[in-house]
Amino acid sequence: MMQPVRTPILTTVPIKELRPTQMTVGMREVEAKRRRWREQCKASEEKAAKYLGRHMIPVILGPKDHHYIIDHHHLSRALLEERVKEMLVTVVTKLSRLDKDEFWTFIDNRGWLHPFDEHGRRRSSDDLPKTVADLIDDPFRSLAGELRRLGGFAKDTTPFSEFLWADYLRRRMRRKLVEDNFDEALEQAMQLAKAQEADHLPGWCGPVQHD
Repeated sequence: MMQPVRTPILTTVPIKELRPTQMTVGMREVEAKRRRWREQCKASEEKAAKYLGRHMIPVILGPKDHHYIIDHHHLSRALLEERVKEMLVTVVTKLSRLDKDEFWTFIDNRGWLHPFDEHGRRRSSDDLPKTVADLIDDPFRSLAGELRRLGGFAKDTTPFSEFLWADYLRRRMRRKLVEDNFDEALEQAMQLAKAQEADHLPGWCGPVQHD
């Protein structure tokens, strides 16, 4: 017997009420998404509306019926900065019946939680920002995002793959370089991305060693 197709649950939620499941974003990426949004708005209202329609936010309905984002944190922050009031979200699963501790344990084990701060240190779920407005800048996340766009590594379905790359770079580069000279940092990051020691990372596309 064919299984019934589950219709996604769509609803509109104020962006300021969306709850992050990660602690940081790359603010350079947020700024890039702000520019992209302004381009859509400048083109036409229809293009802006279509853009929002193509970028629905996947959320989990958690305790007290809070909407927890599991993707598009950068876009959510960018649109909030651009004074967009609401976003269309799609509810991936309803976990509102769970208590807080069980909820965090469950989404952590499903790969939906990334409670690491801008220094790469794991923190308590209690330390997570309550709104996307409070997400912290991690310059290494911006570096990893730009590195991927330039072909340093391939886009991958591994949860939080760009954060894994950010952590790899953080352990091998000075933060001050990334903050003061992003272009030079990107050159160094490209070399590190092609190194054999990065072959465990998702999307690695460095040279393959043959025996």
